Formats: sequence, C-alpha cells, structure tokens
Amino acid sequence: MTCYWPQKRDYFLLSILVLLDLSAAFDTIDHGILLHRLEQDIGIRGSALQWFKSYLSDRYQFVNVNGHSSQCTRVNYGVPQDSVLGPILFTLYMLPLGNIIRKHSINFHCYADDTQLYLSMKPDQNDQIEKLNACISDIKTWMTINYLLLNPEKTEVIILGPKNLRDALSAQIVSLDGISIAPNSTVRNLGVLLDQDLSFKAHISQACRTAFFHLRNIAKIRNILSKSDAEKLIHAFVTSRLDYCNSLLAACPKSSLRSLQLVQNAAARLLAGTSRRDHITPVLVSLHWLPVDSRIKFKILLLTYKALHGMAPSYIKDLIVPYQPIRILRSQNAGLLVVPRISKSTVGGRAFSHQAPVLWNKLPAHVREADSVSTFKVRLKTFLFGQAYCQTS
Repeated sequence: MTCYWPQKRDYFLLSILVLLDLSAAFDTIDHGILLHRLEQDIGIRGSALQWFKSYLSDRYQFVNVNGHSSQCTRVNYGVPQDSVLGPILFTLYMLPLGNIIRKHSINFHCYADDTQLYLSMKPDQNDQIEKLNACISDIKTWMTINYLLLNPEKTEVIILGPKNLRDALSAQIVSLDGISIAPNSTVRNLGVLLDQDLSFKAHISQACRTAFFHLRNIAKIRNILSKSDAEKLIHAFVTSRLDYCNSLLAACPKSSLRSLQLVQNAAARLLAGTSRRDHITPVLVSLHWLPVDSRIKFKILLLTYKALHGMAPSYIKDLIVPYQPIRILRSQNAGLLVVPRISKSTVGGRAFSHQAPVLWNKLPAHVREADSVSTFKVRLKTFLFGQAYCQTS
C-alpha cells in the first residue's frame, strides 16, 4: 500500500552551499577558552574538569631526524589529533558558532572542522545573499576572537538548481564578506564530490578510479594470499569506497551505477579466481554479496529503521512521517510511512524523504517489525538478496 501526503511545492528555488575551511583548526585551540567552555557551557566541573586540564597541560613536541632530536617545546595550543578526544573537544570548542549561524536563519551542518552553510532562495531574493554575507562576517569575527582563522582560498561555494537560474546567480556572488569566491561546478564535502546537477558522476568516477587502483595492487599479490585475507583487503580498500555515503546515490540512473557494479564484479572475480567470460551472478551469489543497487537500498533502509527507533539524528528522523489513516483501516498498524508527493521532473524522487518511505513500505512486515538492529540487518539482507538474485535465476 502506498500512502501519499500532499505538500506545498515551491518551484524555481536555488540552493547555495558554502563549505567553510579553517586553517590549522585543531592546532589553534586555546586551552583556557576550551576549559572555560567545558565548565560554563557544558557543565563539567570538579574532578572531571581537572582530568581535562591534566590531559591538555604539560604537553611537549620535538622533531627527530636520523636519531637527532630538537629541543622540546611546550604545546600551549591545540588538541591532540588522531585521538578519540581530539574531534570531540574541537566540536565542544565550536559550540557557540551554532548560535551565531542560527541568528541569521541560515541552515548549517558541522562535523569537526568542516562547517557547511546552506539556504534555499528564489532567484530575485537578493536579501538572502546579504543575509549570508552578514552571517559569514559574524563567523569571521567570532573565529578571530577564538583564535581560529577562516581560509578564503579553500572556502568553496556551489549553487544547485536549474542551469539558467544558477548561472545568473553565479554572476552575483563574486565575494562573501570580502572573501573572493568563484562558485564551483564541483566541490568536495566530507569526501563526496557534489556537482551542480547532483548527478554524482564525478564522485562515482573518482570512486571507481581509486577502487581499480587498489584492485590492481591486490591482484599483484593475490596468489600469495588466502581467500580470507584477500577478502579482507578487498573490503578494506574497495568495498568501503563503494559503500561510503552510497545512500546519496538512491534512484540514480542505472547507467551511473553501472561503473560501480563493474568494480564490484572485478573484485568478485579477483577473489573467486574466475575469468571475465564467466557469468558474474553465480560468483556474487557464492560470495553472498549484494549488488551495488541493493547495497544502496540496504543503507537507506537501515537509516530509516534507526530513525524510527530513536537511533538516528533528529534531522533524519524529521524527514519521515508514520502513516496515520483518518479512519480505522487494516494498514494503521502495519508500520507504514507517508510518501510525500513530488514532481517527477525534478530530483525530488531521489531525496531521502521520498526514497525512505517508498522502500520501507515495500518491506515485508516481519522485516519492518524486527526488534533489534542486528535482527533487522539479517532479515533485510536476506530479503534484498532474494530480490536481487532469485528473480533473475
């Protein structure tokens, strides 16, 4: 059963994404400000606060070359990188920045030292650009006070929307608060390449090139590896790249996903020792590997399950709405979700808010009603595996 929810549709909107980059962010954290923030803003006091103070104080660094060491220098700034606490402490240090951005009614996401600002606007809403300028100005001021520096050379902007409208807007965004910025056709955000059409062709191409590079290296030593060790290498260097942020590729054209499937096919043949002439489906089945399209569905449905059970961020949970019929129906206790109406001429059908309920409502009840994440994953993989291969056998 498909359940639709009417929504007000806003046509001809443009979206602006600004990716802020900080110079040596982790190395410039002021210990005094950080400890004050932990105490006053977070409420950490007593022994716990003293523990953090001890963790940050009396740190030294030196350079060692060919057995010769330089003099030790006290580290008065920064948090240790490549540590569990490093990103957490940096995030806590950046907490006040959220209030500054909210004051300007700008949407944002922060992950460690990566900060993204984004807003949607109509083409003639110049006041939105001014609002974005004011927001970045306040951000720069706050960063200066807190010993952080915005890197204008690596700060990027991308405009998403109809080509004629985004081209017109690109001419207007010459700078943001004095930072000269040329809008890009492709930007990198947390390892994902975003293009203006959200086709993800550049991201897929990059992932395939990197995956094949590692496959060639693994192939050189395959004859001295056991199957188990070879599979570990393939999952570590190849499968991980196919799966990284793959939920963004939901409902992408099959022609776009074909390149990723060719990578997985090559990995399966390398692991199983089969030739190119052999049909790939029996190989994938023997390895119990889901094809690329099914792995994308698996990721989206797992996120949906976690959102429904309070294990996902609120911004994901808010995108899905449980179905509540107006009158008593058999479907009211089926655990279905509302599918928002979209325009087929846009990429709205690829949004999580649409794909999640569409895929969720197609699941058998025993999969949706799993009582734990581990049980759900097992049942979901079994269902998708049967869907992918039993229908083609």
